[in-house]
Parts: sequence; structure tokens; C-alpha cells
Amino acid sequence: MKKYILDLTVLSVQQIHERYVLVKLTSDDALPDMLPGQFVEVRVDGSNTTFLRRPISIHFVDYQQNELWLLVACIGDGTKAIGALKSGDVLNCVLPLGHGFTIASDNRKCLLVGGGVGVAPLLYLGAELKRQGVEPTFLLGARTGKDLLMLDEFRKYGRVMVTTEDGSRGEKGFVTNHSVLEQEQFDFIQTCGPTPMMKAVARFARQKGVDCEASLENLMACGLGACLCCVEKTTEGNLCVCKEGPVFNIKRLLWQD
Repeated sequence: MKKYILDLTVLSVQQIHERYVLVKLTSDDALPDMLPGQFVEVRVDGSNTTFLRRPISIHFVDYQQNELWLLVACIGDGTKAIGALKSGDVLNCVLPLGHGFTIASDNRKCLLVGGGVGVAPLLYLGAELKRQGVEPTFLLGARTGKDLLMLDEFRKYGRVMVTTEDGSRGEKGFVTNHSVLEQEQFDFIQTCGPTPMMKAVARFARQKGVDCEASLENLMACGLGACLCCVEKTTEGNLCVCKEGPVFNIKRLLWQD
């Protein structure tokens, strides 16, 4: 898939949580094709401590409105600078990067499991699944109820179930504790979030014999497979998550614990 370096215009930056902002971008030209699970590398201007681009998951693409949405966790100088952008500012992005999720087009019963900012790529994935006639179930986890993000947007594309570690919303515990996993049979599981969560989801999928993909969040720098910062050990040797992933079928990963 062709890569682009584009100056995108900031439409809005919405504070949706004390740590997260939703950045909406547009272009004078039609946005290029992007797949769920792919990401962009954002150049951070105006920060004296951020020299490398920041990898951000594609949260949603609205081709009718010509909008690209990024869900950004503002935890470092670079991402805080992105969160401080204003409407009309320009954000230079390299996109689309990496390999995305498989889009099921049959009657497979799909479960999309996310936690933290890892829920970001699952919204666009859910929208594309629904466009293919597959209505997914979202299982989203967070520490507390106030940490659950964008639930109303997820509900547009499928059933939404939640867990919180403190029990303030949904079922108490981790996503792998949710009762739906024992009550229903799924054909395909796709997940993104903290590595321990994804490993637990992968373990559950292996036990149930369910096909499963995981989007890894290894540290990245170049986004093109040149710097080797994001190497992951796989059944095929060391692979760059940015170039060969970030989405992998768990059969390719050495996640046996």
C-alpha cells in the first residue's frame, strides 16, 4: 500500500478524559485508503524534547467527511504537544503504515477486546466489520468507569460490554473475567491493549481453539522497519512490529505463557 507524507489540518482537539484527546484531521485532497489496525507517524513540531515522530493508531476514518481521527494518550512531551494543538494548525503525518486487522466478510462471530488506549483501532475495525455485514461484540476494559472511552461511538457498530477493575461500571475484573466469554462461542477474536491483557486474551483463544489476532504496541521510532526499535520474536524469527505488524495472528507470536 502506497505511503504518503501529508500536511493535515487540525479540525478539532477534544479533551475526552484527563489523559486522552480526540484529534480530528482533514486534508484539502481526498484522504488515502487506510485499513483498521494501521497507524500514522506524527511529526511533533514545537517541542524541544521530541525529535522523533510519534506512532498513533488510526482511530477512525470518515471518508464522507474526509476526516481522520486519532485517539491520543497525552503522557509524554510529544503527545502532550499534539494534545495542545488548535483548530487550523497543521500536523505532518506519514500514513498509512503497517499491516492491519483481517476484515471478516462471512458470518463469523467476532469479538473485539480492548483496554486503555488500545481501544483506539477497534472503533474503525468495528465500523468496517459492520460495513461487511458482520456486527461485532466489543469487550472493553478499564481501571474505573471514568476511564472507559468513546462508548457511544462503539455502540454505533456493535454490542458493547465492559469490565472495570474497581467494579464501578460493567462487570468487575479484567476483560478475560467477563461472563460473556463462557456464555457465548466466538469464531474470531481481535485485540489491542496492554501486553499482559493481550497475552491473557491469546491464552483464552488458544484454550477455546478460536482464531485470534493481536495488535502489538512495541516502542517504535521510524515506523518503516529501519531502526529495529520494535523487534518482536516470532515463529519466523525477529520481525519489526512497525513493518510486519502491528497486527499479528497469535500463531506467529511466541506467547506460550
